[in-house]
Amino acid sequence: MELGLIGLGKMGGNMRERLRRAGHTVVGFDHNPDVRDVESVEDLVAALPSPKVVWVMVPAGDPTRETVRTLKGLLDEGDVVIDGGNSRWTDDLVHGELLAENGIGFVDCGVSGGVWGLENGYALMAGGSPDDIAKVQPVFDALKPEGEFGWVHAGKVGAGHFSKMVHNGIEYALMQSYAEGFELLSKVDMVDNVTEVFRSWREGTVIRSWLLDLLVAALDDDDKLAGIRGYAEDSGEGRWTVEAAIENAVPMHAIASSLFARFASRQDDSPAMKAVAAMRNQFGGHAVRTDAPATSADAAGTPPTTGDTTGGTPAQSPAAQAAGSGSGTAPAES
Repeated sequence: MELGLIGLGKMGGNMRERLRRAGHTVVGFDHNPDVRDVESVEDLVAALPSPKVVWVMVPAGDPTRETVRTLKGLLDEGDVVIDGGNSRWTDDLVHGELLAENGIGFVDCGVSGGVWGLENGYALMAGGSPDDIAKVQPVFDALKPEGEFGWVHAGKVGAGHFSKMVHNGIEYALMQSYAEGFELLSKVDMVDNVTEVFRSWREGTVIRSWLLDLLVAALDDDDKLAGIRGYAEDSGEGRWTVEAAIENAVPMHAIASSLFARFASRQDDSPAMKAVAAMRNQFGGHAVRTDAPATSADAAGTPPTTGDTTGGTPAQSPAAQAAGSGSGTAPAES
């Protein structure tokens, strides 16, 4: 099969290579002249036989919207556009209707696999009509992992990116759980080797996962995660998941909490916690801290003398550090 691929970054470039290894002909365009096969999107479309298939792998938002509008003017009835980026599913509805005005098919595809996808394959969640899916099925078959899993026709247009959005929301909560477990294990004196505890969970337990494997790899590099700041970005899909939960009245405690934990990780000195400390001091005379803890006893939770205004803002928690270490790419978390 012949197809065009717009966007040859870390994932797009590896996807082009995996497709070529499977025997497909891929014409790629990117703004980086060192990786592209043609000089423009127009050249890419001209190089493809009809019906044409063009996979878009550019950042979500305006870059994707502009690319889809450009392709609408270049493609013909019966051609198909696939958006494999991290677009919001509401954009898919707009793009599907826009391209349908010219008889052009549209498929949205959530892609997970990150930098490991070249060798391991990509998990693919697609939305679109059965006819459009059938036209591009050989592409999905080449990109998916070996075996019976890793690919789904999730539903109509929008279903692919909606499914990937929920996938990323679940990823947030899983990472936060591992991170909080890391912090508690690190806090107590009785556990001598936190890294080996996590490693032992990689086989035989119900919480084993690839994310656990990645956390162990990070701990092998630095068992205290001392070289990593406890700051974790969010790709946007966690926010969209929580917004969708609100719109559909679905309680989503763990995912919402994990998203808010990322926001908290970005505050060196939380204004909200300042207010909490001030109120505790007012109603109960509880101590407030004004500078960094001076002793390990303070860090372990031993309260200072009531009314003491020494001590201070604790360092960012190991849980926040662990959450940051497991996030991989900002972003597009995959």
